[in-house]
Amino acid sequence: MAGRSETLADTSVLLDVLTDDAAWGPWSRTTLARAGDEGRLVINPIIYAEISTGFDTIEDLDEAVPADDFERETLPYEAGFLAGKAFLAYRRRGGQCEGASAGRRFQTSTSAPMRRCGDTGCSLATSRGTGQDS
Repeated sequence: MAGRSETLADTSVLLDVLTDDAAWGPWSRTTLARAGDEGRLVINPIIYAEISTGFDTIEDLDEAVPADDFERETLPYEAGFLAGKAFLAYRRRGGQCEGASAGRRFQTSTSAPMRRCGDTGCSLATSRGTGQDS
């Protein structure tokens, strides 16, 4: 659709919703729903891989983040290269996180699928605010 926005879902925001994070879950859920109302929600293979660690099967993951709600797009190699450089810089600055989903487990049987976040579905923001809606 011409004129509609496109939002790349951020792994951390998806995990906030999937794990029902007490601090960020409500903000992430609202932000996703708003972005979904305004346009397409998109994930790429890296985001898919990062959130996959909390699921036992690909079917459970696909149920939680349905392709009808989150379009799957490829990742240009240039973007992958830049993401790697950003992660390296983070680690050189003392960052300790091994991955966005490190230590997080969840199951679709106990958490609502992403599409139930709002009336028209959820979307993902590319970054979190400081507690305020962006």
